[in-house]
Amino acid sequence: MPLTPFQALAVIFTVAGVTVLCRALPFLLFRDGRPVSSGVIYLGRVLPYAIIAILMVYCLRGVDFTSVPFGAPEIIAVLLTVAIHVWKRSNLLSIGVSTAVYMLLLRLF
Repeated sequence: MPLTPFQALAVIFTVAGVTVLCRALPFLLFRDGRPVSSGVIYLGRVLPYAIIAILMVYCLRGVDFTSVPFGAPEIIAVLLTVAIHVWKRSNLLSIGVSTAVYMLLLRLF
């Protein structure tokens, strides 16, 4: 069902407002010079790894390892991502290169 122009604008402004609020909230909450709580520091330390694990499960959930090509493009892309990230410590480089290689492998297999 298509949206009316008013509904589309309402959705755009709502999404933009929530995005700005999410971006500004940490600066509003932690703006004074008080030390950050140990709970927030802990979450900052462990959440990146948890998010990567969830993304790995999400990305690999539909891979069929029982038929040709046995998940080869996905496995190669994941290993390439890890290798480039360990080598260069660049998120953009590791994700960009491995995505391009994965797309190429999908066309080859």
